[in-house]
Amino acid sequence: MTKPTDGSPLGKPTAYPDRYDPSQLFSIDRSAGREALGIRGELPFSGVDLWTAHEITWLDRDGKPQVAVGEFRVGADSPSLVESKSLKLYLGSFAQERAGTATDLAETIRRDLARACGASVAVALLPVAAGAGIGALPGESIDAIGTTIDTYVRTPELLANRIGNVEETLRSALFRSNCPVTGQPDYADVMIHYRGGGIDHEALLKYLVSYRLHAAFHESCVEQIFVDIAERCRPECLTVYARFLRRGGLDINPFRSNFEQPPMHGKRTSRQ
Repeated sequence: MTKPTDGSPLGKPTAYPDRYDPSQLFSIDRSAGREALGIRGELPFSGVDLWTAHEITWLDRDGKPQVAVGEFRVGADSPSLVESKSLKLYLGSFAQERAGTATDLAETIRRDLARACGASVAVALLPVAAGAGIGALPGESIDAIGTTIDTYVRTPELLANRIGNVEETLRSALFRSNCPVTGQPDYADVMIHYRGGGIDHEALLKYLVSYRLHAAFHESCVEQIFVDIAERCRPECLTVYARFLRRGGLDINPFRSNFEQPPMHGKRTSRQ
């Protein structure tokens, strides 16, 4: 059976090019992963994947090295996403390339990512001294709740409602999942903003921890959380936002919502 990552560099010994090579970008069709979540046709959410690339360097026209932090915004409705290792290899291929100004390079990256994703992509290259700073995701942390946990495989049945309608924002820094190809752990801070029947906080914490041995890409984890909460707790409005720790100089931050706009690239969390 063909896997979505067949033909990608993920989990394989890889040469690291240092001259411009857009062929390094490997696209993954979103539809197969979403069908596994029961999502077919119109999406139940809108949103973006917010990428931060901390290791961008290239040469200007005079051969002088330049550095920047890249911020990329890929719409959740794009037909494809870009596999993260392939993006790292692609960005690394500019290391010895005389790519001109930051504006020139940003346009090249925008064009190549748009082609790989099948949709427009917003790209900004920022001076390394102009970082957005560090802060926590908004909301009330549920991590200090005293509870006994013994389930580490995704279990949506753990989710439960409590009495009353509320609007609240909850967050947890205890989320962990695993790369479905390499098995490497992926850690994230997760925020859930909703309006409707109250979600039991202890039950939500147990549910989020149940991803600890779950194998899925970042984007799929966030969409699965959205689908599970929507189906089992039935909030009127729902947002799920996760900021994953960087790996290979890249952090991926999926945002999915059925009632609010995604943030601009803002403060990264303390672990990013």
